[in-house]
Amino acid sequence: MSKGRESKPHIGIYGRRNNGKSSLINCLAGQDIAIVSDHAGTTTDPVKKSFEITGFGPVILVDTAGIDDSGELGEKRIERTLRTLEIIDLALLIVTNNSWGGFENDLVGKFNDYDLTYIIIHSKSDIEEPTDEFRNAVFASTGSTLFEFSSTDKRNYEELISLIGSTIPEHSYKTPALLGDLISYGDIVLLITPIDIEAPAGRLILPQVQAIRDILDNDAVAIVIKETEVDAFLKKTGIRPALAVTDSQVFNKADASVPRDIPLTSFSIMLARFKGDFESYLKGTTKISGLKDGDRVLLLESCSHHVACDDIGRVKIPRWISNFTGKTIEYDVVAGLDKLPRPVTDYSLIIQCGGCMITRRQLHNRLHSAIKAGVPVTNYGMAIAYVQGIFNRAVAPFVKNRSNTIDYL
Repeated sequence: MSKGRESKPHIGIYGRRNNGKSSLINCLAGQDIAIVSDHAGTTTDPVKKSFEITGFGPVILVDTAGIDDSGELGEKRIERTLRTLEIIDLALLIVTNNSWGGFENDLVGKFNDYDLTYIIIHSKSDIEEPTDEFRNAVFASTGSTLFEFSSTDKRNYEELISLIGSTIPEHSYKTPALLGDLISYGDIVLLITPIDIEAPAGRLILPQVQAIRDILDNDAVAIVIKETEVDAFLKKTGIRPALAVTDSQVFNKADASVPRDIPLTSFSIMLARFKGDFESYLKGTTKISGLKDGDRVLLLESCSHHVACDDIGRVKIPRWISNFTGKTIEYDVVAGLDKLPRPVTDYSLIIQCGGCMITRRQLHNRLHSAIKAGVPVTNYGMAIAYVQGIFNRAVAPFVKNRSNTIDYL
């Protein structure tokens, strides 16, 4: 399950079957958008519902199957439920009847593994209220305060909305600037955008559009130009951009055309700093030089697209890395949020795309297990810049103002 184009905060609803998860969703939405039944297991697969919570704003609620599902199909539904943790910004764990056990402990453990913020809600409190003993037990086990709620009489409804608003991480709904800290009022930013076989007909790709909007939001000027016109444009106009941003695939051409005193980076590296684990990328990129014969490299695309004959992830990056290292390397490519074809520790390096179609948390969660296991990670643009010998210049706009020493430069 992918967030796709949805950048709204994602709230996942978790708990055992028939604990009132779907009823809670309907209550929050103010309409019947989830099937409610007295029969356990009504919700079989994760279902995304987009709506606005009054007093908070637009969100995506993810209704999941019961974590206590059983049987062969039940195990598959539980697996799908747990996979939603990769896209969630806030988890609501629903309990009822003063009941807590291994299912809840396992979920809280996974929440912590993903560094995921969560709220524990005692539902159906109109039927059976939580006891002080149960509240104390939950707090002792998790460190979290139990919240009492009922979808029937809507007790503590306003308080729950307020709690969601104060608990959900700020980065889930506030978008920082892509380039705003690099440019000032009236600055000119040169965006170098090749129109090749992978460019959508009649449109620009999303990172280019996002960069244009961010430049305008920061009261600067965006000039969009093809890589073949950069030399003539700079010579004819005499314009000295404050920054140049290029498509990573034409890094060498942009590096040759843009004077050295003009900062240069790429759309992919811009997104790496904006959404990715930039520090891990910086460290991981240099590991390309240490790749050996037989090593396996994983390329992660966060969206599905038409595969061209000279596809960036499937063809160009593997070719560039193999030529750079002179080694025989195996490559796997995974699109969207598909499961990895083998354990993450089988890889000597993981290369993540810019992630323009997903959120920051989703991208971080995608790489969480690799970083935790010590597998080096990097980004499409940073990897390309490294093998083409312009890594230092390409990352300099985002590291040059740091007080600490950057040993990658």
